[in-house]
Amino acid sequence: MNMNYSDLNLNQAVKNEILRLLGSIDHNKDDLEAICQLMDMVWDEYGCNNKKLNWGNIDKFYSHPVWLLNGLFIEQHALSMQHRNEISDWIATKLPISKILDYGGGFGTLARLTADKNSYLLVDIYEPHPSDYSKQKISDYPQIQFISNIKEKYDVLVSTDVLEHVPDPLKTFEKMILSVKGSGYLIIANNFFPVIKCHLPQTFHLRYTFNVFAKLMGLVIVGPLEGSHATIFRKNNDKPVNWHVVRLLEKVSKGLFPMIEFLKPVLRPIYKLVKHANTTS
Repeated sequence: MNMNYSDLNLNQAVKNEILRLLGSIDHNKDDLEAICQLMDMVWDEYGCNNKKLNWGNIDKFYSHPVWLLNGLFIEQHALSMQHRNEISDWIATKLPISKILDYGGGFGTLARLTADKNSYLLVDIYEPHPSDYSKQKISDYPQIQFISNIKEKYDVLVSTDVLEHVPDPLKTFEKMILSVKGSGYLIIANNFFPVIKCHLPQTFHLRYTFNVFAKLMGLVIVGPLEGSHATIFRKNNDKPVNWHVVRLLEKVSKGLFPMIEFLKPVLRPIYKLVKHANTTS
């Protein structure tokens, strides 16, 4: 992992910690595996456990310089930047959008890309743990700001790889929906897989059922955002979420998840065979 961080405007303690992390890398791993290794290492150092959640320790983890390192990695990782460029392209050319909320936008990469492509757009980054470096990076963008509270409604909300980190993703998703104007858009990218230890296992069932819950919560699925890992949703109504139904189906989703995972090796070849038969008939 080649990162030139020495010329960054960072305090010495942060530089020392980044140096320690980079010195811990297993050089037999590729860059993506290496950054995941470092994040898991810091997670363990803080005594975090993704099944017994201690939010005092977890908050320290999310404020650690490893997330600065992750942001720097993203900006040199081709696939990560492709995804963010496709998302920012869509937002920058979609009229009459004027104000965007980047929910959990951390490092600010997506916000800066969007502002570079359309300087008339206003972007708020809702991020509980912004680094000083991230704040410095947006200082030349008067149309971008970090916020700690959501006090208005937006034309578009973007959330990339956030919901797998929270203990109640559907409740957080409702908060996202409520912050979008009627007929506004949500661009959501999730990673409900055990890629790193801070991805919480109680969210993994949503890899199969997230879109079902999105419809139940008043959204229309516009479709995948081509070239990215995100899906575009449009807000359809402002009706309150029927949490009795949502929580009941959430229990069903969680209950079915182990069975689906167990049967997947059997079902996958059957699915491919049926798909092939349909395309050749």
